[in-house]
Amino acid sequence: MTTDTASLSLRQRSYRLLFDNHSRSGRRMEAFWVSTALLSVVLLFLEPGGSALYAPGQQAIYLFFYAEVFFTVIFTIEYLLRLWSTPRDQHYARSFFGVVDLLTVLPMYIIWFYPHMTVEFVMLLRVVRILRVLRVLKLLRYMSEMGMIWRSIKLARHKLAMFFGFVAVVLCVFGGLMYAIEGGSGGFTSLAASVYWAVVTLTTVGYGDIVPHTPLGRLLTSVLILLGYSIIAVPTGILTAYMSQELQRNRERRNCEQCQRGGHETEAIFCKYCGSALPPLTGKHSHK
Repeated sequence: MTTDTASLSLRQRSYRLLFDNHSRSGRRMEAFWVSTALLSVVLLFLEPGGSALYAPGQQAIYLFFYAEVFFTVIFTIEYLLRLWSTPRDQHYARSFFGVVDLLTVLPMYIIWFYPHMTVEFVMLLRVVRILRVLRVLKLLRYMSEMGMIWRSIKLARHKLAMFFGFVAVVLCVFGGLMYAIEGGSGGFTSLAASVYWAVVTLTTVGYGDIVPHTPLGRLLTSVLILLGYSIIAVPTGILTAYMSQELQRNRERRNCEQCQRGGHETEAIFCKYCGSALPPLTGKHSHK
């Protein structure tokens, strides 16, 4: 019984250390894992290309190979500890970051068990290893500003969907018109190529690989370019309006002096996380 209790206590401590990002030790541990992931990605871009990293007899690249082994072992230990410490079975394994953590350790094991793979497959595994940079997204949970941006996007999602739907219709209409006007010349060889031209023109990128040659085609191009400048400002205005609303709401909320956690509404008296009394509300709502 004592052994089970000690094991449970160790499991709980491991869970707090790995998943509780509100504690100081949890934040330090998360920063360590994110820094390790960034370092592994940097080395990934510096190492030789193709299958040279895993070819025998290459003394100059052993450093990269051993570094990859080190990171694979480290991330494997982290993944197994997270699986073991989570109180809900398979909750972490099925989560977004659980899948990312698994994919970042699999490539090296696949190469170890199947050393005679083709260069193309090795390059595919190399790309999968770049998924380690997704671990940096864990830092967003510490940034209240990112939470405000995400909430603004969620509130504006219907208006943004309608806007981008309208843009898609405009692109298809202009692409179809240019395909009919240019008659297959100047790169307008298909409807798909014409819509691609419309996307490049509307966003004012202008690669120049597809160019209209008829006077009417050039006129439509000018209209689409001018339309692009006005369209770009629309989603910016929508998001700015919702972000202003969220910023105003955040000003009307308070942080608990005990646990330092926010998100309390104007009418709240006690902290919804630790139960401590909240400080008095200051500003235009304090006279209620």
